[in-house]
Amino acid sequence: MQYLGYYLIIINIITFIAYGVDKYKAKRNLWRIPEKTLIGLAAIGGFVGAFCGMQCFRHKTKHMKFVVGIPMISIIWIGLLIYFFVK
Repeated sequence: MQYLGYYLIIINIITFIAYGVDKYKAKRNLWRIPEKTLIGLAAIGGFVGAFCGMQCFRHKTKHMKFVVGIPMISIIWIGLLIYFFVK
């Protein structure tokens, strides 16, 4: 359980930074982080970092796959965490 907590903290920090970097690069017409990677980071546990990155950087907030997908990923993760760890 302790290692899962560390993992989730680290993956959420990485995800948040990735959203910020992608927004920075978008403003400057530089090479971008693929959308699959951004969604993938959320799917492997970075759902909080993705949501916070979207709100903080105002990034991907008009793309339906992010507006709908990130909350759906969050619900799935929260459901799994409750199922496996709340007794």
